[in-house]
Amino acid sequence: MRGARDGGPAPWRALCQDSRDPERQKHWAELFDQLDTNKDGRVDINELREGLARMGMNASSQAEQEILREGDTDQDGELDFEEFVGYLQERERKLRLMFHSLDRNNDGHIDVSEIQQTFHSLGVYISLQQAEKILQSMDKDGTMTIDWHEWRDHFILNPLENMEEVVHYWKHSMVLDIGECLTVPDEFSEKEKKTGMWWKQLLAGAMAGAVSRTGTAPLDRLKVFMQVHASKTNNMNVFGGLKGMIQEGGVRSLWRGNGINVLKIAPESAIKFMAYEQIKRAIRGQQETLRVQERFVAGSLAGATAQTIIYPMEVLKTRLTLRKTGQYSGMADCAKKILQKEGIRAFYKGYLPNVLGIIPYAGIDLAIYETLKNMWLQKYSKNTADPGILVLLACGTMSSTCGQIASYPLALVRTRMQAQASIEGAPQPTMLGLFKHILSREGVLGLYRGIAPNFMKVIPAVSISYVVYENMKQVLGVTSR
Repeated sequence: MRGARDGGPAPWRALCQDSRDPERQKHWAELFDQLDTNKDGRVDINELREGLARMGMNASSQAEQEILREGDTDQDGELDFEEFVGYLQERERKLRLMFHSLDRNNDGHIDVSEIQQTFHSLGVYISLQQAEKILQSMDKDGTMTIDWHEWRDHFILNPLENMEEVVHYWKHSMVLDIGECLTVPDEFSEKEKKTGMWWKQLLAGAMAGAVSRTGTAPLDRLKVFMQVHASKTNNMNVFGGLKGMIQEGGVRSLWRGNGINVLKIAPESAIKFMAYEQIKRAIRGQQETLRVQERFVAGSLAGATAQTIIYPMEVLKTRLTLRKTGQYSGMADCAKKILQKEGIRAFYKGYLPNVLGIIPYAGIDLAIYETLKNMWLQKYSKNTADPGILVLLACGTMSSTCGQIASYPLALVRTRMQAQASIEGAPQPTMLGLFKHILSREGVLGLYRGIAPNFMKVIPAVSISYVVYENMKQVLGVTSR
């Protein structure tokens, strides 16, 4: 199969002539010809990568590696036409099974309602308009249905293994850490669990969160300072707060509390992931996957579980952020002094408003994100169900901001309760007592002290997080779905 252009008919043409299905073999030959750019009768990984990019495949999906791994039977790092045909035959077998699972009424065509039903059966609820967008991305003849040939041609060089992966491909969702809380990532497929891709995605997310939090740490420290110290009598603003912190401890003091803020990412994300998996199994029972509402409940419970276990680190972070020069020599010294002076209960001050804040934040964030994304798709998307990364970033930023506005009063009360014992002579009210105290003395605006630097850090945090996450995925060899 090595001599493609030596005077006689090309080897793939000979294969086509021997086939019992000339139309199918012709299609395969055309595909091979498109990929074999140097016309040597073989396709290497670079030709695969460039060919798939020309066909509109995502460059970060690493599909070319999967195709070569599956099709290269003689392990020489290239595909001849015979190997290529072998790979396509196996792909068509899998695609037929997926096509028949979608074609619920067995009429040989997939319509909008069947796409919608497939999403629903996998726990993802989409509108009729969204299903139409997905269908239009594959419908070449304008019939508003997908026949076998359209389905095959669309997915033939996309190494998706099952309908769950196809739905993930259509759905194209992402999760970013903006320093407030780490959200549970999308459910990992069985393939990702078996190949170890799940822990690489978690590691990439943790690294992105660490760099993002470090980059925006001065604004985070300013937010905590304003939450605790700003009032009507002490009208601290952004520039005044930053200037005061630099005068007290120098430029390095702007990063106080960042060490433990970064350190808690790994245990928080690990606990949340494990808790999410266990809660998901308990809710799911005999179901194959969870519905959206059930995922929200599982995610909220997993977040509450992680917060309960790592909450002492949250208290330490607040105390280290607010500390004066020389007050503590480090994390261990801070923990020791709190334990000696205030007892073990001090490590759970502000726990109740913290847990209560998870529900409005997660619920509003999820609802607004999905609403904005769907509105964009219905209004502007023509031929794809993927809105693109810039749209997703914009939707994520806006939804997260709305979630923060809703949960911010609880976050402010939590921080003040965590800091109470560090302020000499300060009263020790309960959560409700603190709410009443703030409202009576400062009004509703008093519940939003420090929200300006909190908003200021959202866009840089999301941008840094995304850039680092994408680069870490490449370094770790994480494939996109």
